[in-house]
Amino acid sequence: MKPILVLQRRRMGDLILSFPLFLWLRRTFPDNPIQVAAEEHFFQPLMSLSPQVGYVPWSEAGTLLQQDYRLVLNLSAGGQAEELAGRARAEEKLGPILLNGARRVLGRWQLYRQSLIQNNRYNRFHWADLNALDLVPLAELRGTAFAEPRRLPTGEVRVGLFLGASEPSKRPGAAFWAELARALLDRGLRPALLGGPAERGLGAEVKWIAAAPLLDLCGKLDLKELAAAGQTFQLLVTPDTGPMHLAAWTGLRVLNLSMGNVNPWETGPYQPGHLVLRPTASCALGCWSCTRGDTRCRGAFSARRTASLVQSMLTGPDERLERLTPPGLALSRTDRDASGLYRLARLDRRAPGAHRLLSRFWQAYHGHRFGLWDEARPRAAWVELAAAQPRLAEAFRSRLPGLGRGLRLGLSRGALDDAFWTGAPLMLRPLTGFLLPLLQNSDFSSPAWAESLEWLEALLAATR
Repeated sequence: MKPILVLQRRRMGDLILSFPLFLWLRRTFPDNPIQVAAEEHFFQPLMSLSPQVGYVPWSEAGTLLQQDYRLVLNLSAGGQAEELAGRARAEEKLGPILLNGARRVLGRWQLYRQSLIQNNRYNRFHWADLNALDLVPLAELRGTAFAEPRRLPTGEVRVGLFLGASEPSKRPGAAFWAELARALLDRGLRPALLGGPAERGLGAEVKWIAAAPLLDLCGKLDLKELAAAGQTFQLLVTPDTGPMHLAAWTGLRVLNLSMGNVNPWETGPYQPGHLVLRPTASCALGCWSCTRGDTRCRGAFSARRTASLVQSMLTGPDERLERLTPPGLALSRTDRDASGLYRLARLDRRAPGAHRLLSRFWQAYHGHRFGLWDEARPRAAWVELAAAQPRLAEAFRSRLPGLGRGLRLGLSRGALDDAFWTGAPLMLRPLTGFLLPLLQNSDFSSPAWAESLEWLEALLAATR
């Protein structure tokens, strides 16, 4: 049978978040071998932990053009991957491709993912789920059970502190890590500093500030060794980074300090049973890039309170952690909803505010439009929003005629520009930000205009 080709050239964390997809593809297409083109320095140390697929080094990706495929799925960004996806011979293609010199995004869920660039404030679909939804039935996701993180016997308790992230704004500074390490030592726990070669200097700085006998393993373990060492830890405290996903995949429980321009609904620990601590400041509720310049969301994290949270995670049920959540932060547990999709279950009793209610509605609306469920779900989400936030509901509906006028104006001109979504109110951008690439993807064809009006009509129906 013709193989399936997945192009995944992004970071190590993105490759690990593709592991569930590889499992689902094997079940959905049992007779089709799966090939994955990725950077060798990412996949080589992960091969023993990966689902069984055939890896091809990206440096040899050109050889992939010599065979025919059942499917090519491009999960990478950039011209080289898009050109390769466009040139490959396949019965079906998904993701961004270069076709006859023009960029196209094939697959509605892949197009939705593209629409999240600079526009993910209300997104509630996880990257691992988005990888699969164009291909894998929702029932397959719902029927997949991931094991809860392991609980090691009590005794000598070792807590890993992974110091680094892809950007400094996405991780705590050295002073925070040093204070957290000292606080854990004061509680009888044994912290270990973890990181890759890039964190050697940070690890040395943390150890110097802490002035304590800390085990510093920064730059001393490769990914395979890091996964093995993680089997001896009770917990990993980490920002949103590739080793966080490695820990979650291998069963090491994670406390994710979600800070900077990350959205844990998209890239939080995917398996159930992990905890995510994130700021509640408005600017931190799903940001693609920091517009404040000072990444003030990092200031909400307290090392001493985090240490108390760690100790309680190791000794009792999650439900009693609510009172330990520092002010300005929210604590959530990773889980699955009734449909089988990723969700973050808040561990506090605060009534959902405008952001949470709008996010639920937009998830329900897009899921309905893409065929995951019927119209009852977005309608129920809207009823909940309107009951709790009547002024917000009124403001939302009052802006829909303006959206219709914008579409009619664009139709008369034959095109829309970025002002269609950047000029829309934030609450409507999940739709305007999708309709613009939908129209661009079809060169503003008549069927695309008709479909855009259908999206607006469905929104009007859901919010009656």
